[in-house]
Amino acid sequence: MSDLFGTDLFSEFDRLQQQMANLFGTFPSSLRASRFGTFPPVNIGATDDSIEIVAFAPGISATELDVSIDKGLLTISGERKPAQPDTSEDTRVYAQERFTGAFRRVIELPENAEPDKVQARYENGCLSIAIGKRESSKPRAITVQ
Repeated sequence: MSDLFGTDLFSEFDRLQQQMANLFGTFPSSLRASRFGTFPPVNIGATDDSIEIVAFAPGISATELDVSIDKGLLTISGERKPAQPDTSEDTRVYAQERFTGAFRRVIELPENAEPDKVQARYENGCLSIAIGKRESSKPRAITVQ
């Protein structure tokens, strides 16, 4: 499909897509409110029995994390308090890369997620959440007669 507008149309679509990706970044469709630098970063995967989510939130205690599921959305929220370095009043900060403050991360769950089967544990800065899948969505062998 060329010469429709005096150039290769598919090349123009590729160029436009690249410009949009550079402008907005690339966003997974299952993550809401996702942008570069969103806290906490997450890994999402699945097994035959569950949806596995790992949120990386170092420097936060388990009691400061809130995890909830409502209407197919998993919400991870909390607050990361600033570290108190041993500095004097004369110290000026030139760069600060560690995020501090309140955060909220919302992840859209697949339809086969069973919100009544959730386990969460926090260890070494990683919040691991396992959400069971509905029995009807699990793979099963069918006997041929």
